[in-house]
Amino acid sequence: MTHPRRSRRPMLLAPSPVLILSLLSVACGDDGGGAIQEPEPVTSVRVAAPTTEIQVGQTVQLTATAHDANGTLLEGKSFEWSSGIGTVASVSPTGLVTALEKGQSEIRATTEGVTGSLVITVDPARPPDPVAVTLQEIASGLDFPTYLTSPPQDDRLFVLEKEGAIKLIKGGVVLGDPFLDLTSKVGSRAGEQGLLGLAFFPDYATTGRFIVHYTDPQGASRISLFRVSADPDRADPASESEVLVVSRPGTAHNGGQVIFGPDGMLYIGLGDGDDNDGGRGQSVEDLLGSILRIDVSVPPYTVPADNPFVGISGARPEVWSYGLRNPWRFSFDRGTSDLYIADVGESRWEEVDYASAAQGMGRGVNYGWSVMEGTFCFRGETCDRTGLALPVVEYGRSEGCSISGGYVYRGAAIPFLQGQYFYADYCAGWVRSLRMENGGVVEQKEWPELESGGLVTSFGEDASGELYIVTQQGSVFMIVPQ
Repeated sequence: MTHPRRSRRPMLLAPSPVLILSLLSVACGDDGGGAIQEPEPVTSVRVAAPTTEIQVGQTVQLTATAHDANGTLLEGKSFEWSSGIGTVASVSPTGLVTALEKGQSEIRATTEGVTGSLVITVDPARPPDPVAVTLQEIASGLDFPTYLTSPPQDDRLFVLEKEGAIKLIKGGVVLGDPFLDLTSKVGSRAGEQGLLGLAFFPDYATTGRFIVHYTDPQGASRISLFRVSADPDRADPASESEVLVVSRPGTAHNGGQVIFGPDGMLYIGLGDGDDNDGGRGQSVEDLLGSILRIDVSVPPYTVPADNPFVGISGARPEVWSYGLRNPWRFSFDRGTSDLYIADVGESRWEEVDYASAAQGMGRGVNYGWSVMEGTFCFRGETCDRTGLALPVVEYGRSEGCSISGGYVYRGAAIPFLQGQYFYADYCAGWVRSLRMENGGVVEQKEWPELESGGLVTSFGEDASGELYIVTQQGSVFMIVPQ
């Protein structure tokens, strides 16, 4: 439902605000050089959803867009969400609707006093048996791919190769020339080194800026800013601008994730840097063993004033969360803004850590390494667990060797997967999911139909929220309905 347009009255009876400003400028002798261009007003709001019929306990992600009188999209608008009947369906500040009981509720999105809406129907009946899911191979022959991502509102897929190339999948085809080739700058011979992370700025469509995380030949973790060239399928290799360089004591436990959070800040995952932790996981005096949060809107970066360790003597203000051994992929649920971290264990336990948006998305949280490995004390039978956030899921080395974290599914192709967080094991190759509710795990599942037969290096998420699995053997698979 869109907001009705305002009626157009004869100009002599009701001059428009723009005409009044123009007449005032003439009366004051303004030649127009100092005139202020008034922003176009919002006249309609459109609300969309993958489906308007859901069942009790299910969720659906709504989106809202603002438009002017000509129907032109107005970017940069924020919306207030509300539910007409909150007992039937609730809605989060980001537009995620949760079905609560049978009935219908009008879900509204409002900006600048203009409201759009649609009706969500909730059916209490037991959901039908889920359709089967499977893997569809969309690319092969890649050289040790480590990650996949897409810019916002872009149907291309960007795949990282360990030795330093970013390959582009366009129209289902891997282009021959890489989007960017950093092979000469990337140190990739050690097992966990290489080209590890890629994040596109939220305004990439207009600025062409993106962030890359790689290990250099000296073994340091290097975070750099690049820009696209005049060719949208090629980056400008000469545009590299250093954001942050972090030296490490060894070649292992590099982390590698870079991602823009729901607050627009850049989050960076760094491992503890070596097989022997040396206390770095529990220290905020350096950057290792942590997730960092910085503002890269002004190069090279600034530290947000609300970071947890700003102003604390001896602490690095960039640190957001700590107590991590090797966060091999973390992500924010695009529906709820909750944070999920897959942390690789030392010798016994792999774990999934979690922080809800309501609890600050991990702000200042200590995840326990190396006091803890999983829910167990690492250096002895007992330890002080005070102030430590324990994982929501763990598994032992009898089930795998190294966790690869993924995403909460928020795509439209497979509605029954909504809200499921996916992760895998690099060696064992299995894929599992969990679902969080009120801070606890309420559902866990293993997916034999999603086993690729390869070593799972990473998951990927495209601009539409669909999920992918990447294997060391060079393949990219999409999770699809069978």
